[in-house]
Amino acid sequence: MAKSPGAFRSISEAAEEVGAPQHVLRFWETKFEFVTPVKRAGGRRFYRPQDVLVLKAVKRLLHDDGLTIRGVQRLHKEQGLKKLVGVEAAELIEDGPREQTPIPDATRRETSGLQRLLADLEQAKARLDAILAR
Repeated sequence: MAKSPGAFRSISEAAEEVGAPQHVLRFWETKFEFVTPVKRAGGRRFYRPQDVLVLKAVKRLLHDDGLTIRGVQRLHKEQGLKKLVGVEAAELIEDGPREQTPIPDATRRETSGLQRLLADLEQAKARLDAILAR
């Protein structure tokens, strides 16, 4: 059963659609601040249609146009998302649910600490479940 065009994609589905391995998508996420998939509990990534457009643009710039990572970063900094993905795609991205209020650094640090704590608790629960299942 095929997903609707507006459905979120798992990392494997996004990687297949972009034509790049999953580890490359995770790497690009560390190098490009504008690659921001939705992350659920446990760190699972889900890509919106606009995220897939951005990833395809990054792949085109790196592989077809021959830019370096720093070159793509500079292009984004100097000319914005419209230059990376094209005007029509940028309008789709800007009109989508991506518009968010900036998160203050203190809140971001607190959230990241809470996410680590949640991950640790989930691992402990999994270990306890495994012991109780014996």
